[in-house]
Amino acid sequence: MKGHFGAIALVVVGVFFLLSNLGLLNISIAELFKTWWPLILIGLGLATFFTPDQKK
Repeated sequence: MKGHFGAIALVVVGVFFLLSNLGLLNISIAELFKTWWPLILIGLGLATFFTPDQKK
């Protein structure tokens, strides 16, 4: 799950930057990050919580 979370996060960030560069999305990245940064922490915490341990 941890590998999948990182891959999905990279794809979402890449699509966001691409749409912003093409002018299809007119949102300030700084304003977006300033508002929603706690959600990033919550998402990372949940991803860590639900990732199975590698101990066997």
